Order: sequence, then structure tokens, then C-alpha cells
Amino acid sequence: MKSCHAYDNKRYLMAREDGPTFILSLFFFLSVLSSVCDCHPHSLDRAVSNHTKRKVPDIATEVAGYVDVAKKIIDLAVFGAAQNRSYTRLADFTDTIGNRVSGSQNLDLAIKYMYTAMTQDGLDVHLEPVKIPHWVRGKESAEMIAPRAKSLALLGLGSSVGTPPEGIEAEVLVVKSFEELKQRAKEAIGRIVVFNQPFVSYGETVAYRAFGATEAAKVGAVATLIRSITPFSINSPHTGWQDYQDGVKRIPTACITVEDAELMWRMAQRGQRIVVRLTMGAKTLPDADSFNTVAEIKGWQHPDQVVILSGHLDSWDVGQGAMDDGGGAMISWEALSLIKDLGLRPRRTLRTVLWTAEEQGGVGAQQYYNLHKVNLSNIDMVMESDSGTFTPVALQFAGSDAAKKVMEEVVKLLAPINTTKLEAHGEGTDISPWMQAGVPGASLHVEDSRYFWFHHSEGDTMTVQDPQDMNLCSALWAVVAYVVADLQDMLPR
Repeated sequence: MKSCHAYDNKRYLMAREDGPTFILSLFFFLSVLSSVCDCHPHSLDRAVSNHTKRKVPDIATEVAGYVDVAKKIIDLAVFGAAQNRSYTRLADFTDTIGNRVSGSQNLDLAIKYMYTAMTQDGLDVHLEPVKIPHWVRGKESAEMIAPRAKSLALLGLGSSVGTPPEGIEAEVLVVKSFEELKQRAKEAIGRIVVFNQPFVSYGETVAYRAFGATEAAKVGAVATLIRSITPFSINSPHTGWQDYQDGVKRIPTACITVEDAELMWRMAQRGQRIVVRLTMGAKTLPDADSFNTVAEIKGWQHPDQVVILSGHLDSWDVGQGAMDDGGGAMISWEALSLIKDLGLRPRRTLRTVLWTAEEQGGVGAQQYYNLHKVNLSNIDMVMESDSGTFTPVALQFAGSDAAKKVMEEVVKLLAPINTTKLEAHGEGTDISPWMQAGVPGASLHVEDSRYFWFHHSEGDTMTVQDPQDMNLCSALWAVVAYVVADLQDMLPR
């Protein structure tokens, strides 16, 4: 496929033509150019002027030139033929596949589903092999047998070991912090430690889920039950990954509901003796074969330079994984669809990556980084949506001061959907290796006050999703990715 550079290659020869011959030659050349360069109208118009007399204007002027194309993307996503498409795709996907935990058959089916769907959408799609963890929950149950009988809703935590087949029956020690556990270390020996830590924020409180088992094992506990990491509960346990520390005995660990953790705390405060029987069939199998799923629109001028859009395809083994992170995956596909449907093609390649095994610590994304970091200088920007696809309020961005100035202009193009705010600290487990290496990174900030109500629980279903919110998220994602990929220069490092 020829690029718009063909114009430069023939300019000198055409200048030597005269009269009607020159006019006919020029007409013929431009006709051929329009049929073979596969550029979108915006790029084509600028190709002629920029290649002949290009002197880069200030960035505000250059970005302002994308007002019309940004409006076309927004109109198509929010009001046009693509309205509600990302929501419909997500519903079809999650209703068909269900949840998709690392190493599972459902995740394999999900990858095949998305490969087929994006290929049928006319995108250039391929799979990149990776090895991922394969933890299996097995059957699990918990029951309080003193001071009264009560079934406890629970979800084992990722990578947890199981109990003996007969389970573990032990007295409970309830604490509210790691500090209290240390102060009462002698009481923890031979007991099941229940953490009833208050929810402060996910970033702070998740430490109890991640390290509770290790800290309790250090003082002789036989198992841990962690109050679910959520600010709101309707007797709903929330799962997630946890990390054992090398050299410390591995003990079973699970999350219980906020209600049951507080119940046992009140009982303990009254001096009542609490006994729980815990049974968990959890086990870790050998690493499984899997794939990151990649779809592209090749750039017309700099195909080796890339803007990456992403979400993760895996989920936990509860609910549908619609919010975490089916929505992020779908808008990252939808962004390419919108750009393709409008006949646009940016200077640089737009690459959507649907990561695998994010929930186990960004495993698939780290292997992708290890494979592609040789091309670090060609990665223009990395984008990840993994905090829900509720109403968008801002774009979060991490990069140099010069890059931030560019992005401040880019988000002004989002005025039709009232999301012109640029915030600091782009984030995302899967894109963090790139950002740590100095690549500019962006993430989606949405009205996420309800996100942790449903996070990693049976409540993460399509019922949480709203089609209009997803339209807005898709429009934002597409405009930002397209404009950055089509600017004259890459974002400054």
C-alpha cells in the first residue's frame, strides 16, 4: 500500500510539465493518489499542504484543526448508527461467555469469541501467546458454630491454599488492623483471624486482602477471613488476588461479608467465644496457555509508531465480569470501530490490546511488555480503561510537562460531551510497565462511586451497565486515541 508520501516523490517531475500536459498529469496523479493512499479525508487534505509547506504551528492551533473530526466521532458514538453498540456488544459477550477467570475454559472461549468478532468487524486481529496462572476455587463453605449457628457467605481469595478435606474448626480472633493483630499476637496462635478493618479507600484497605493471610500466619493463625473490600454490602462477599510471602506458612484465606465481619466484632466485644468451621477446596494448577488479543488500524504514515488502547478480558469467577473489565475491553474495541466506520486512518497505528490475567497481577501485560519493549521509543501513548465505564468526567494522564500541554488541548475537543478536564496520574495495572519506562499513559476517570459496590462480586453483571454511559466513554476513548495518533509529532517524552 502506497502512502501519501508519493506526492513528494513526483512533485519535481510534475513541476517540469507545462500547460495542458501538466494539468492532465496532475489530475491523473491525484486520482490515483486518492484511490491508493487509503488516508482519511482529514489526513489527505493536510497531506498536500503539510508536505509542501509544513511548519508546525503551535500545538493549540494544530489540535484545534480536529474539531470537526472529533464532532463526527462523538455524533456517531452518541447519537448516530453506533449508539448503544458497545453496550450491546458487551451484553452479547458476557451473556454468552459469563465470567472468565485466568486459566479457565471460559477465558479460552472469551478470547476466541473476541478474535472472531473483531475480525468480522474488519479489523486486523492476531493473538499473542502467554503463560498465565491457573487457580481453581473448588467447593468452599464457612459456618459459625458458636455462640450460635450461622452460615457465612464467603469467597476464597486468589492463590489461596485449601483446607484439609475435613476443614478447619477453630476459635476466632477478631481484629480491626494489622497493628491490633501485632498487639494481640499471642491470642492468634491456633485461631482463625477475622479482619474487620474499616473501608477507607480501595488503595489503602486492599492491603488486608493482599497481605492478611501472611501477617496472620506470622503470629501462628491457622486461617484468615477478611472483611470484603467494599464501602457497601448487601451480604455480598468480594474476592480478589492475595499474595503469600516467601518463607511464611501458607494458610487458607477468604473474604466474608461486611455484615458478618461486624457481627463477629460485636460478639467479640461482648466477650463471647466465637468458633468457625471453614472448608476450602482451592488449589493452584500448573500455568496455562493463553493469549493477549490484539486488533489494529495501521497508520498511513508511521505504521511502526503506536497508540495502545486497552482493557482486560479476564475477570474473576463470579458475576459476569461486565464492569471489571468487560466495559473497558468493549470501548477499546468500539474506538477502533468508530474510526473505521468514519473512514478515518491516522498517521500512526491504533492498537487495541485485550489483556489476559490482569486480575492475577497484570501477568499477560507484563509478558507483552517484555516482548515489545525493544520498540519502546515507538510507543506514542498507552491507554487503559479498568475503573468502570460509568459517566466519564475526565481523562487522567501521566507524562512530561510538554506532553501534558498537548493533552490539555486534546481534551478540549471533548467539549460536546462535557469531559474537558485533564487530571494527573494516569493509571492501570496493565500499562504501568510502559509508564514506568517513560511512555505517556492515559486512563478513564468516571463517576465511580458505585464501582466497589460490585467489584469482584456476584453483583458485577450487565445490570450495572448503562448504554448511554458507554456511548460517552467510547466517544472519549476514540477521540483521544485518534487525535494523538494523527498529530504531526509523537507526544514529547
